[in-house]
Amino acid sequence: MNPRRDFLKIFGVAAAAGAVTAPPQARAAEAPSTFDVRTFGATGDGKTIDTPAINKAIDAAAVAGGGTVRFPAGTYLCYSIRLKSNVGLYLDQGSKIIAADPPPEGQPGYDLAENAGVTEPWIQYQDFGHRNWHNSLIWGEGISNVSITGPGLIWGKGLSRGFGPGPRAETPGVGNKAIGLKNCHNVILRDFAILHGGHFCVLATGVDNLTVDNVTMDTIRDGIDIDCCRNVRVSNCNVNSPWDDGICLKSSFGLGWAKPTEMVNITNCYVSGCWQEGTLIDGTYKPFGPTERIPHTGRIKFGTESNGGFKNIAISNCILEGSQALSLESVDGAIMEDVTITNISMKNPVTAPIFMRLGRRMRGPKDAAIGTARRITISNITVSGAPTRQGSLITGIPGHRIESVKLSNIIVLHEGGGTAEQAAINVPEQEDVYPDPGRFGALPAQGFLIRHVKDVQLDGIQILAAKPDVRPVMMLDEVEGASFAHIKGPAGAPVFSLNGVSDFEVRASQPVADTYLERVEKKTL
Repeated sequence: MNPRRDFLKIFGVAAAAGAVTAPPQARAAEAPSTFDVRTFGATGDGKTIDTPAINKAIDAAAVAGGGTVRFPAGTYLCYSIRLKSNVGLYLDQGSKIIAADPPPEGQPGYDLAENAGVTEPWIQYQDFGHRNWHNSLIWGEGISNVSITGPGLIWGKGLSRGFGPGPRAETPGVGNKAIGLKNCHNVILRDFAILHGGHFCVLATGVDNLTVDNVTMDTIRDGIDIDCCRNVRVSNCNVNSPWDDGICLKSSFGLGWAKPTEMVNITNCYVSGCWQEGTLIDGTYKPFGPTERIPHTGRIKFGTESNGGFKNIAISNCILEGSQALSLESVDGAIMEDVTITNISMKNPVTAPIFMRLGRRMRGPKDAAIGTARRITISNITVSGAPTRQGSLITGIPGHRIESVKLSNIIVLHEGGGTAEQAAINVPEQEDVYPDPGRFGALPAQGFLIRHVKDVQLDGIQILAAKPDVRPVMMLDEVEGASFAHIKGPAGAPVFSLNGVSDFEVRASQPVADTYLERVEKKTL
């Protein structure tokens, strides 16, 4: 006799008996946690519009108190899918949600843009795409505890890009973004891919507690716009967006009031502007031909919409290739402060590797004050293949300086070939225009042009030129409080060109002797 074996046998039988004899009413009360869209009538054949069945599955999950709406392998042709609280979409391997082509005029298609025809003053402060969310392939407003996950694909095939050939976004029944989220809370986007996302792959406005992880976006305009959001994590994402911005922080008036974007962490991402659409997703990485006119935008950017501000932002461990690199812009009255950027590798940036701009475009209420940009730290940056035409540009405007900027451990290899004529260029202020680095034209400095700045520190900066370049490495114009250490530039070029600079010091930067200048109107070192 084995007492232990007999005990286990008796216990197992008893447990099994207990499970078998559970009251039937208890079992009936248990709601399913997974809702298969095919159970609700979705075909997944790529021909039938499956939106009604999918929205029924979402409604059923919401009524049950929450659950996962599952998309088995198949091709689901859709118009607007409406997210609801406590419901997640799961895209199985081999599943595709495809944005259907807009229907003939007068027939139902994508949900109507909710702010079409609205005339409130705030409407004019951002374009059509930034002030409407319902005209999306997938959208949610005022919801919480939602997710889109799984290894499937969202293909915005029938979406409008917002301009150019194809359906106009303003036309009723037309959709212009893959995912639109407004005033949501606790949102997770993870593991799927978006191809051809329309004007936006993801437009998140007023979304707090947002996680975007391991999402690939290969598209014709913006990858992800994070607008008026708080507590955001973007990690392990791949974005190819040659025609517009890759990962973009904004603080627009899209909510009808100015809310800052804050507490944002972007890390371990690859952002590109150099591949033909779709070739990042399929792994072929096809470049554009030499005659194709492509802006190669694909950058990490703050702005341009900048009414509410950018606060407490951290960007780290990212790779930028064939793009407009890093752009930090406050031009609509925003406070941009407490920003840390570190461990960035850039290859072949097409304009200024680092573009920091405080301006007065002032696309907002007439009583708004010009913004601020302060306490910004950028470190551990490597750049190769930078263009001759533009070095990095850090500039405020007369009477409004960028403050407290620290840059360290930066290596830039550029094409070189800058001439004495370029060194004499007087760069226009461009105070009230759209703040694109290309608008400033060729720059007279091969490393950094720093203008209208207070309290700037650069330490461990090396500028390398593939061909001889006679432009100064650093040009300072109307700067107060400038500290430089361990600065190295190409032989044969001045290290510093100073114009209207006070409280300037340089040390350990051969061939320049350690120097302190209380005030200098014009000097070359």
